[in-house]
Amino acid sequence: MAISYKDSGVDIEKGDALVEKIKNKVRGTYGPRVRAGVGGFACLYEISPGKLLAAGTDGVGTKLKIAQHLGIHDTIGIDLVAMCVNDILCTGAKTLFFMDYMATGSLDVGVGEQIISGVIEGCKQSAAALIGGETAEMPGMYQNGEYDLAGFAVGEVMEEDLVDGTKISVGDVLIGLPSTGVHSNGFSLVRKLIKNDETDLLKKALTPTKIYCQVVEKLMENHGEAIKGMAHITGGGMTNISRMNKNFDYTLEALPKMDEIPEIFSVLKERSGLGDKELYTTFNMGVGLVIATSSPNELIDTLKGLGEKYYVLGKVQTGSGKVHLANVTL
Repeated sequence: MAISYKDSGVDIEKGDALVEKIKNKVRGTYGPRVRAGVGGFACLYEISPGKLLAAGTDGVGTKLKIAQHLGIHDTIGIDLVAMCVNDILCTGAKTLFFMDYMATGSLDVGVGEQIISGVIEGCKQSAAALIGGETAEMPGMYQNGEYDLAGFAVGEVMEEDLVDGTKISVGDVLIGLPSTGVHSNGFSLVRKLIKNDETDLLKKALTPTKIYCQVVEKLMENHGEAIKGMAHITGGGMTNISRMNKNFDYTLEALPKMDEIPEIFSVLKERSGLGDKELYTTFNMGVGLVIATSSPNELIDTLKGLGEKYYVLGKVQTGSGKVHLANVTL
């Protein structure tokens, strides 16, 4: 019997419905400088003519439970930074600074120091300044040894460098950059499929989320005009690709094979019993970032020069915001 993400207690459709309700309520707070609000990968605010701030906030989800169970706290901060900076990166923005928030029942200074060491490493990888944060002790809210994390990142992008999906056209090619593993989504299901005593598998699941800032900034520097859209593959899996521009469909003809991606996905596929539709709307399945481009060969040459792996996934087609696998529409 298959075990789905919904079976583990997470309902993506409800989450999408809430976002739509929030959109309608918050638009009244927007002033003329808000260029993109709720629903995108990042929010955009015009601070001066031609210059935009990109902002994003996120957490790490129940991946924290695995870190706490294993007593490994020095990588989860990388995940926290990654989930924020990879989102604002999808606008073409360069990260400026990051702030974190940690809540716990009783502060353990040693654990807190390990967490912050990971945050600092994530900031180094994304060239972000860690300019502040907040720590809250809330006895009764969290059990001993439990903590929760949230983060906030801000970047900047000039108007002429903005990547917002509006230039996407039929025939553009979709290039995927590999993930390091499950990243930071789908862990409510991961934790149902991997037992607490399977330490080696849990450590593989804990592999930090890849931060794409350095490679994408190099691509933007060399081929900015050819990059039409970018999608961070997070909750919802490959359906995130359609968030680039819902006036098109996206056909994925050459997804990476199971032996080309981290082993953890083979375990999750076998144990969950899920078909492709559920797998590719729950996990990133080896692809962490997708770029829509009109000049794939140029991008590929640069990626090869950087020693970066890549996948040519498919193309943009006429449509209305659907993502198609070989025999499945997500």
